[in-house]
Amino acid sequence: LCKKFDIRYEIVSIETLLKAYIENMKDDKLRVGNFSSRLRMSVLFDVSAREKSLVIGTSNKSELLLGYGTIYGDMACALNPIGNIYKSDLFDFARYLGVNSEIIDKKPSADLWEGQSDEYDLGYSYKELDSFLKLYIDENRSQNELKKAGFDDDFFNKISKRVKINSFKRELPKIAKI
Repeated sequence: LCKKFDIRYEIVSIETLLKAYIENMKDDKLRVGNFSSRLRMSVLFDVSAREKSLVIGTSNKSELLLGYGTIYGDMACALNPIGNIYKSDLFDFARYLGVNSEIIDKKPSADLWEGQSDEYDLGYSYKELDSFLKLYIDENRSQNELKKAGFDDDFFNKISKRVKINSFKRELPKIAKI
C-alpha cells in the first residue's frame, strides 16, 4: 500500500524486545497480543519523536465503540482520521481510494497472534455489528425498535453491554481531585 501511494515507510522489528518479556506470560495469547500492541505503539511514538511527526490512529468507530482495541496500544494516537467511520463503511471508502484488493478482502485482524480474526473474537461480522451500532448509537433506537429491526434480545444485550463496559477506553483517564 505504501509503495502504491508513494508513502515513505520503515519496518522496525519488535521481536527481540517482545521475546525478552513474553517468557513471563505463560502462553496467555491475549496478554501477549496486548503487550505486542503496546510495544508496537511505543516504537511508533519513538519514531514519531525522531521524525518530529504525529502518530496517526487506525481504530475505526466500530472498534472504538466495541472496545475492540488495546488501550495504550493500537488505540493510542495523536490524531485519528477514521475514528468516526464504521468498519463496514471503511471497506467502501478503501475501494474508492483504490486500496489494493488484497488488503480490502483480507479478513479483519489485529494480527495479535497467528490466525487471529476480529469477527471471530467479536462473535459477529462487522456488517451485523455496524447495522446494529448505526441504529443503536447514531439513531438512538430503543431495544424494542431494534427488535423490530431484526436484532434479538441476546444480540442487543451482548453488544449494548460491550459498548457500555468499554466506554472508558474512549475517554481520557479520570483525574482524582485531592
